[in-house]
Amino acid sequence: MTRLVQFTPGEYFHIYNRGTNKMKIFLSDYDYSRFQKLLYLANSKETVKFSDLNPKSPYPVWTQKRGETLVDIGAYSLMPNHFHILIRSKNEKDTGLFLQRILLSHSKYFNIKNERSGTLFQGKSKAEHINKDTYLKYIYTYIHLNIIKLIQSDWKEVGIKNIKKAKEYLKNYKYSSFIDYSGINRLEGGILNKKAFPNYFQTPKQFEKEIFEFLDYGKN
Repeated sequence: MTRLVQFTPGEYFHIYNRGTNKMKIFLSDYDYSRFQKLLYLANSKETVKFSDLNPKSPYPVWTQKRGETLVDIGAYSLMPNHFHILIRSKNEKDTGLFLQRILLSHSKYFNIKNERSGTLFQGKSKAEHINKDTYLKYIYTYIHLNIIKLIQSDWKEVGIKNIKKAKEYLKNYKYSSFIDYSGINRLEGGILNKKAFPNYFQTPKQFEKEIFEFLDYGKN
């Protein structure tokens, strides 16, 4: 399958993919955590040691020196049957290599662990070129609020039923970059290169304010 979008250097893209037939691609906390480590480790022009993703490895992934990265990652969220990533492309080849690495590695791991065979993802990852500043800023909201579907699947249609619960869920969901923009320092923060993206949110307080305003707008 040929991807229609070309990964032009310096341009921003919303990357997403889901499990084939909408099947779950993450079945445990470790599945999610491993994919986060994959986002960090696979994003390198150096030799990639995927063996470091083994939980018994004596070498923590987050301490690995990666050298030059293949892409810049600005935001992400992992859901049971799909993922979203905001990237800044450096060139077509490196972006394609990064996406290939994460899909192949996760597919191989998932199939071995669950004693299955066959395709895990719905083909190549989809890529949406973001060529407007207002839309790029909105993508941060879209990617992070996607998580709310896990506690209220129809929130976009009927509004938030419990705004307090939704806010707390966002602030405690480990498998997205929301935490990293909220001012909490953690090892997973190394996945992001915020400097490669416009500084829309100068403080964690401003970030949460803008995200939560969108939630408030959609509540009953």
